[in-house]
Amino acid sequence: MVLFPNCKINLGLNVIHKRSDGYHDIETVFYPMAIQDALEVIQVDETSKNIQYPISNIQYSTSGLFIDGKKEDNLCFKAYQLLKIDFPQLPAIKMHLHKTIPPGAGLGGGSTDGAFMLKLLNEKFDLGLSTEQLLSYAVQLGSDCPFFIINKPCFATGRGEILEPFQLDLSAYRFIIVNPGIHINTNEAFSLLTPAVPSKPIKKIIQQPIATWKEELKNDFEAPVFRKYSEIKTIKEKLYKATAIYASMTGSGSTVYGVFEKNLNANLKFPANYFVKNILL
Repeated sequence: MVLFPNCKINLGLNVIHKRSDGYHDIETVFYPMAIQDALEVIQVDETSKNIQYPISNIQYSTSGLFIDGKKEDNLCFKAYQLLKIDFPQLPAIKMHLHKTIPPGAGLGGGSTDGAFMLKLLNEKFDLGLSTEQLLSYAVQLGSDCPFFIINKPCFATGRGEILEPFQLDLSAYRFIIVNPGIHINTNEAFSLLTPAVPSKPIKKIIQQPIATWKEELKNDFEAPVFRKYSEIKTIKEKLYKATAIYASMTGSGSTVYGVFEKNLNANLKFPANYFVKNILL
């Protein structure tokens, strides 16, 4: 069975305050975007288990973009292990992940893989989990993971796990997604911020005409990230120079996106090592 985990962008991101548990309360809008990984799972015959993974019961392979870190730290692994606790009948599996979404880029690439793994296992092995139950498992994997269970535009608060779906259709526009290959450490990015309650909430701004977003819809991470990495700031400036209606960094970076009129062919040139996608929804 194969599913195609998609990424997301943040439309605005305010860091409200730091909590006693060390996390931060935020407000943002998550919007699904059509850059996709591919996740395949097949069942392994019990007589042919790969003894390399006696604990996880997962034979694992990847292709596409490089995935850093231990295999056991991958959220797909963790999703399987989380469900295995409550569903010990889950069989050993082979899993292949083809990575297209740049990791560590503010696009939710790891979170979507973990969330889609939950959905895939639920469907393939008839676990009978409801959306609410899947959300409960997803939040144990990470703050962004529950969004990918819903996978529709959502106003997000708390750590990003409190979701309120709402109607927002941006299919009339063209998106240009640019990632310069810079990995931003999220914990460090948070440490450079001074949390504050915004004068105007994102939920209100996002309902205004998109032409007003440039002046009002902000990402709090931009200022500290732009100070450290001027090339990310330059991407945003180039997008506006190419007549973007709105441009912003997504998440804690380093990906920047621009929203353009659909019939506009923006004349944009970036270094060959940049990840650049032109997307029509």
